[in-house]
Amino acid sequence: MTRSIGIAGAGLLGRLLAWQLSRAGYPVSVFDPARDAEPSFDGRQAAAFSAAGMLSPLAELDNSSAQVATLGWRSIALWRAIVDRLQSPPHFQTNGSLLLAHRSDMGAAQRVLARLTSAPPGTPQPQSITSAELAQLEPALQGATHAWLLPQEGQIDPVAAMQALHAEATGVRWHWNQPVVSVNAGVLVLGDGTQRRFDTVFDVRGTGSRPELPVRGVRGETAWLHAPGHGLTRPVRLLHPRHRVYLVPRPGDMVVVGASEIESEDRSAVSVRSAVELMSAAHSVMPALAEARIQRLDVNLRPALPDNEPRIQRAPGLVRINGLFRHGWLIAPALVEDALRDCALAPHLSEKMLHARA
Repeated sequence: MTRSIGIAGAGLLGRLLAWQLSRAGYPVSVFDPARDAEPSFDGRQAAAFSAAGMLSPLAELDNSSAQVATLGWRSIALWRAIVDRLQSPPHFQTNGSLLLAHRSDMGAAQRVLARLTSAPPGTPQPQSITSAELAQLEPALQGATHAWLLPQEGQIDPVAAMQALHAEATGVRWHWNQPVVSVNAGVLVLGDGTQRRFDTVFDVRGTGSRPELPVRGVRGETAWLHAPGHGLTRPVRLLHPRHRVYLVPRPGDMVVVGASEIESEDRSAVSVRSAVELMSAAHSVMPALAEARIQRLDVNLRPALPDNEPRIQRAPGLVRINGLFRHGWLIAPALVEDALRDCALAPHLSEKMLHARA
């Protein structure tokens, strides 16, 4: 008899699980407090919609573990397989990313580069490139005195990927405006007190998983800039002494500029100070942004556990996945693969799938 599946949360993990399990033939129901599947950009939607979508396992070694990097390299291969199977695939590329530094920030840059040497054996290492090589790779970038290429890193368009995973999770029952307040083995308790029973339930609610998990929200802020003809093709991190500033090109002449983390659960709008500092830093290496138009200033909370590491908890009839922190798009496919394999619900993505091309 086919086992029924209940999923608490329709963010990135919830949509990946629904897509994968529905493809395997399981009846799946997903519950989420959002009004519908689309992004709202009100600070209370799924954190995945607000993310830049950088796939940077090497760069993330700046303040994460080798485990996160290992999950990240696996996930890049899994994303390639997933994108190949989506009828409306999101933008996805793995042409590498760039680290930049101004002359005055070389001390900070050297400390970061030293941490990147802890990359797992056999994985790419940062490659120092000259100003001429940088100009050839990314003519839109100017002003930085030092640059490094991080091979095989990449990016994915989060909004388009979230929409495609929802649209193509065939047969899944989506229950919007249905917050889950408690999750137990085989049972989802909804906000109105209703109990929904399933053979197996997944708790992937992020910050909504409290108090079952000691999860906290970490504020992230982004500026979405419309810059026609900007020319940037790779994600960029600027080694700034105060912020981890990144610039990520998106389809439609967009560039997303952001800082990676602020230890606060404040969901209020982006401050003038943050916006000015972020965009000034970005403009210092990409002059074309001077004429960009601000399409959106976005804020959201990323779910993090006390050690900032991801966690999978398993019990009969219950699986919890949480603690994606700032690494959601980087590690989610590998976490989903591990959870499904270990609870024997669906075969993990096969080597044939990993290497197939649409």
